[in-house]
Order: sequence, then structure tokens, then C-alpha cells
Amino acid sequence: MNLHAVMADIDEMLGWVPSWLIGFSLIAGAILLALVFYRLAVWLLNRAFGTLPLVGVFIERTAGPAQLALCLAAVALVLPLAPLDDTIRTPLMRLFVVAFIALMGWISIRIVDMSAARYLRNFRDVTENLIARKHVTQIRVFKRVTDTIIVIITVSTALMTFDSVRQYGVSLFASAGAAGIIVGLAARPLLSNLIAGLQIAITQPIRIEDAVIIENEWGWVEDIASTYVVIRLWDWRRMVVPLSYFIEKPFQNWTRDTASLIGVIAFHVDYRADVPRIRRWLEEAVKESKLWDGAVVNLQVIDADLRTIELRVLVSARNAPQSWDLRCEMREKLIAFIRDEMPEALPRERAILIPSAGGDDADYMRRPAAPEKMRANARN
Repeated sequence: MNLHAVMADIDEMLGWVPSWLIGFSLIAGAILLALVFYRLAVWLLNRAFGTLPLVGVFIERTAGPAQLALCLAAVALVLPLAPLDDTIRTPLMRLFVVAFIALMGWISIRIVDMSAARYLRNFRDVTENLIARKHVTQIRVFKRVTDTIIVIITVSTALMTFDSVRQYGVSLFASAGAAGIIVGLAARPLLSNLIAGLQIAITQPIRIEDAVIIENEWGWVEDIASTYVVIRLWDWRRMVVPLSYFIEKPFQNWTRDTASLIGVIAFHVDYRADVPRIRRWLEEAVKESKLWDGAVVNLQVIDADLRTIELRVLVSARNAPQSWDLRCEMREKLIAFIRDEMPEALPRERAILIPSAGGDDADYMRRPAAPEKMRANARN
């Protein structure tokens, strides 16, 4: 006895039930059985390979496409046997084709995501490692662009299965009328950002966790999407910038070749300051700091005016946050050292005393100053 004979017997016994209800019941039952089968298969896989983390990740990532594929397979087996007329069967077949196309797109996106995640497992350090940041940036950008292309192709293919949409799409792309111009202009920002994303992935003017200055704001590249970049600012705000900005406009990248940075500290001291002594103290103080990377420490006299001389300190650190903290630490210690160990190096005002022409009294010819500064000048 074949399956068609069984269906005929069932149809004869249930002759009082509408045929469309029988057909939909068969389809619903097939979908339910497919979901039960999926649950059973997952349970068996967990029992057999539950200790392997890769199996658990695979089941989690493929849960949606696998269930949809089983449901479509069950519907494909039952639909030809369901007692449905053409007015109902044709839309269901069309829906089945669209669901199959969506399944293919979904599986393609899952394959891209799993491949990217598997590849990026080799590059987990994205803060200090330049090679890691390079690969993470490339994979993330390519994954976003690939996902966008897959979605566009999937939606286009699904829409082309309908005759009316297919004819409209062909006429729209074939014509050079106003509609085509409007669509082209509307799609220009999206296409320009997608192309800019590919350029950034290849040339890499920015990478994930690069320290950048953009629009007078300082922060780190937190995420590179398919059409925009998220900058994590120093005060935890987020700046969202189009990808095309980094191709068309200038910006500062502090970690283009390496994450290490040289911090600058500038301050003024009196002409009586013992610069070699300050330099020796600075070298010892920097060596005691955990923020210094051991590369650069230097102190130079870079300017002099009528009142003071200007010193510049250069110290290097492993990354931008540590460079900022190291500069603050060294500036605070330098101020304390000069104040406690070398007070004569503190900047001060000087006055010129000119004797008066008519007696023993003296007139002070100088600029106005606070009483404390006047007493200090008198002592000097």
C-alpha cells in the first residue's frame, strides 16, 4: 500500500472535513514533527558530544537555520499530498520558495559569522598588539560588508520571484528616467560608505582600539560598522562618524604604527634652576613608575624669556591612557620636587630699585604686584 492510497483512505474517512483544513493540518503537523525531531537531535548531540565546547557553539549558532531547514523539508514532503486546490497551493508554493531563499541567505550569513569568529580567536589582544588590531579591523569590516551584500542579494532574489516586482525592477533599472535618478541619489551615501569600508579594510587608516582625534574630540575606535564608525570618547560618550569621513577628511591617529606614545610635559622655572639636577631626578623618578615603557625619557630647555626658562619633558608609555596618566604623575612629582628640594627654581617677579634724586629714600619702579610678591622681592 503506497502513501497515496493511505491519503485516499484518510480523505474518505474524513470526507465531512473541509479539504483546506486537512491540508493545513498536515502542514502544521509536519512542521511540529520537524521541530520535535530537531529537539531530539540536539539532545542526542549534547549527550554524545556535550563536553566539546565547539559542538555547543555550533548548535547555538545554527539553531535558527537548522529549524527552518527541517520545517521546509517537512513541508516539501507533505505539500504535494495535501488536498488543496490551486488557489491555495500556488501561494503556499510561492511562500515555500521565498522561505527557501531566505534560508540560503541565513545560512550564508551564519557561515560568514562563524568563519570570522573562528579566525579572530587567534587575535584576542586588540589593545597592545598591532597585528591583532589589523586583522580584527579587516575581518569586522569585511564581515559587515559581506552580510550587507548577502542581505541585498537575498531580498532581491526573493522579490524577483513575484512577476509584478520583477517587471518593475527590470523596468526601473533599464530606464534612465527620473525614478532611476532618484534611486541612484538616495543610494549614493550607502554605496559610498560601503566602498569606504572596503578601502578602510584594505588600507587601514584606522583600526579597532586606535586612539584618534576627530572633530577636536579624543577617543578610541570602538567599532567599525558597514556604514559608520563608533568612537569611544575619553569621557565615555560615543561619537558616530560615517565611514566616508575617514577617507575624505583629515584626522589624527595616535596609534597608526604602534600603540606606544610619547607624552610631553612643559613647565617654567627660574634662571637659577639647576637643570642637570632636575634631569637626573627625572630619570630616577620615571624608572620607578609602572606606567613608563622604558623607551624615552628626556628633559630639554626649549625656550627662555625675560622672566623664566621653559623646560620640556618627554616620557613614553605603552598606550594613550597610560601616557596621559604618566604625564600627570610626572608633572605632580616635578612640582613637588622643585617646591621642596629646589625652591630657588620657582618662577618669581623681579624689581629694579632706582635711587631718588632728592634724598635717601628709594622709589620702586616696577609693575603692580601682590603684597606677598612685594615682600619676596624685598628679601631678594
